[in-house]
Amino acid sequence: MISVSNVTLRIGKKALFEDVNIKFTEGNCYGLIGANGAGKSTFLKILSGNLETTKGDVIITPGQRLSVLEQDHFKYDDYSVMDTVIMGNERLYQIMKEKDAIYAKEDFTDEDGIRASELEGEFAELDGWEAESSASMLLNGLGVETELHYSTMRDLDGSVKVKVLLAKALFGNPDILLLDEPTNHLDLDAIAWLEDFLIDFENTVIVVSHDRYFLNKVCTHTADIDYGKIQLYAGNYDFWYESSQLLVRQMKEANKKKEEKIKELQEFISRFSANASKSKQATSRKRALEKIELEEIRPSSRKYPYIDFRPDREIGNEVLTVEHLSKTVNGEKVLDDITFVMGRNDKIAFVGGQELAKTTLFQILMGELEPDEGSYKWGVTTSQAYFPKDSTAEFDNDMTIVEWLTGYSPIKDVTYVRGFLGRMLFAGEDGVKKVKILSGGEKVRCLLSKMMISGSNCLVLDEPTNHLDMESITALNNGLIKFPGAALFSCHDHQFVQTTANRIMEILPGGQLIDKITTYDEYLASDEMARKRTVFTANKGEDEN
Repeated sequence: MISVSNVTLRIGKKALFEDVNIKFTEGNCYGLIGANGAGKSTFLKILSGNLETTKGDVIITPGQRLSVLEQDHFKYDDYSVMDTVIMGNERLYQIMKEKDAIYAKEDFTDEDGIRASELEGEFAELDGWEAESSASMLLNGLGVETELHYSTMRDLDGSVKVKVLLAKALFGNPDILLLDEPTNHLDLDAIAWLEDFLIDFENTVIVVSHDRYFLNKVCTHTADIDYGKIQLYAGNYDFWYESSQLLVRQMKEANKKKEEKIKELQEFISRFSANASKSKQATSRKRALEKIELEEIRPSSRKYPYIDFRPDREIGNEVLTVEHLSKTVNGEKVLDDITFVMGRNDKIAFVGGQELAKTTLFQILMGELEPDEGSYKWGVTTSQAYFPKDSTAEFDNDMTIVEWLTGYSPIKDVTYVRGFLGRMLFAGEDGVKKVKILSGGEKVRCLLSKMMISGSNCLVLDEPTNHLDMESITALNNGLIKFPGAALFSCHDHQFVQTTANRIMEILPGGQLIDKITTYDEYLASDEMARKRTVFTANKGEDEN
């Protein structure tokens, strides 16, 4: 168990947390939610001991091991993948290294023998003999290929490093597990595996995530941060939402009844306070009036942007034709004879773990790359707006937000441009911020403003929910559902894909395409996915043997 007693954290004059008291108990998974800036990641740092509080204590049951998903992707660059994962249990890793050092001695002494025996005993107690196989199972489950398990961390792609660090956090059955955005940069298969792992996990989990479907799947409780306090709800994210809305409604109804009672008492007092025969009753009602307190109903600190893609012209029947498209990147064939026709009502989600293939296809369709073979053609009535996965070049300049967006606006009017920025929560002085210093979430909101102001009738979005808070993801989800044009997108948010897409495409290893007119949940239950799971399970069995 991990508990928090009277914790206060002040940053300057601002109290981020004020007298927080909460217990996280064994066997439960707690979703830590709140608006951007509410302090979710900060609270995890307090729990992990990486940040000192102004006041109060964090108490962990003696002897329990706490594990944290680390965010520094370069910290273990000098280590192998296997060593990095096993470091998740620090004591076990120390024993392994000390054992190796002793056995490597040329002048092995009796004292060395005694020490080695002690270490072997502790090593066995910590399941050391199964350490590498356990680490491999975690890595395989998250989609890290077996041939990479003994590679050096610095040689890995960034998305693979994220999976290794997650495997490190999960390794060795920790008593308390702290996960800050564990689904970021994971493909949907890896997220599904993580969901199953956490559902079966018997100890304490505290997780921050912007993935609503993920929180609904894994969480038994929801801890809501708002105005420096943490309110605990039994149930998942949807239950929290319904409960919190119900609570506000009940408080408003209770206040309404109290206000009616106050008015009634005030009228009685006003009419009869000067009447000698009624003075005692008036005095009694004054005392009753003084005891009535209205509930303080503070509006949530959460803010939802308004995302509304309005095409300047209606899209025709011919949207996009792709014929026999192939592309090799760094010696790997990521697209192999890709062919499909996109209709005016299609909202196509590209799913699966082939991130490079999806991004490469989008870059080709937007004219940023040339295919090795094949062709594509946009319909004459189409206009495209593109959300790239890597937007670094977009913001590598000294422009303010207003100047930047005006450059893309068909109407060069500051008031017009500020209207679009206001929808995306850039108010007042925010407009004069330099784009190069914006946070990841702010840059995403800028790009979405650019897409809205373009008036395009076909949207291409490559992982648009990365860096967004839950409120912005919800707004984008709703905006894309309402969008009357066509869309191609990739996204790791299950609920986003399920509620938006009417057609699913998956590019397989080797570059072949699966194309189904279906919802995402139906696709996951389809024969194609069953065959993929069968192949994966067979390969995994071979790895474990």
